[in-house]
Amino acid sequence: MKRHATAVWNGSGKEGNGHLTSQSTTLSHTQYSFNSRFADGVGTNPEELIAAAHAGCFSMKLSFVLGAAGFTPGVIETRCDITLDNGAVTTSDLTLKAVVPGITEAQFMECATDAKLNCPISKLLNCNITLNATLG
Repeated sequence: MKRHATAVWNGSGKEGNGHLTSQSTTLSHTQYSFNSRFADGVGTNPEELIAAAHAGCFSMKLSFVLGAAGFTPGVIETRCDITLDNGAVTTSDLTLKAVVPGITEAQFMECATDAKLNCPISKLLNCNITLNATLG
């Protein structure tokens, strides 16, 4: 399986602007700029997209891991905070809240740790990945 997206950038790094389009067109000429990346400008940025990808990938992987362990999750909600420091992504912090009927705290943490280590985006990232998990 392959997926693709296209980025178009016009002008200099600070004054220029661009747009992103994904294969599915969920992103369709979605704007990004220096201000949307490093200030409070309108539009998206690569770090926000990485955060969304990591949160989504981790949540889906956790669902599969829980299923393989015999549990059906009710709700899995994951927030991902990406830190960009000196031109490099240095951390991806996952904050998980989940409802999983019948699971113990130990079983939940084992499954969550497995998902953190083995979701494809975790494997892709070259940074410290943290996990704060709450079973509710």
